[in-house]
Amino acid sequence: MSTREAWLDEGLVVLAEQGAPGVRTDRIAARLGLTKGSFHHHFAGAADYRRALLARHEQGTLDALERAGAEASARPGVEALALLRDRSAELHDQPLEAAVRAWAFQDDDARATQARIDAARLAALTALWATITGDESSARIAALLPHLMVIGAAMAVPPVDRDDLARLFDLLVALAPHVTHADSGERRQVRTEPADPA
Repeated sequence: MSTREAWLDEGLVVLAEQGAPGVRTDRIAARLGLTKGSFHHHFAGAADYRRALLARHEQGTLDALERAGAEASARPGVEALALLRDRSAELHDQPLEAAVRAWAFQDDDARATQARIDAARLAALTALWATITGDESSARIAALLPHLMVIGAAMAVPPVDRDDLARLFDLLVALAPHVTHADSGERRQVRTEPADPA
C-alpha cells in the first residue's frame, strides 16, 4: 500500500468513527506514524484531502455495486435480491454512510458525492427489480424500498444493527414474489359516463 493510500484509508476510518470534524491531518498523521510533510507531499491541502476522501469513498461504493450487479445478473430475480443481504457489509458501511450523509448537510462536495452514490444505487436496484416486475416504472418504486431502508438504517439513532438489517432484507426477499408484474396485455380503458339526469 502506498503512503497516499494509507492516508486515504485511515481518513475514511476516522470519518466513520468521528465524523467530518475528526478528519484532521495532525490526528491522522499521529495515527499513521507519519509527518505532516508526508501529507503535503500527496495533497495540496485539507480541502484537497477531503475531496480525495470523498472520491475514494465514491469509487469504492461504485466498484462494490458493479461486482454485486455482475453477480446478480447470473441469478433469477428473487435470488438476486438475496445478494442485498449477503453483500450488505460490502455494499453498505453504516458508520461511514452516516458520517458522509451528515457531512453532506454542510458541504457541497460531500452532498454532490452522496447524490451520485444514491443515484447509482437506485439505478442498480431498479435494474434488479425490473427483472421481477417486468416494468421500469414499477421497478423504480419497488427499488425505493431497499434504498430508503438502507438510508434509514444508517441515520436512525441508534443505527439499526447488521443482524436486524439482514432480517429486513430477508423479509424483502420473501415479499418480492408478491410484487405485481406489469400487465403485458392491452390495458383496459375505463370510461366514466355522465349520470342520467333524474
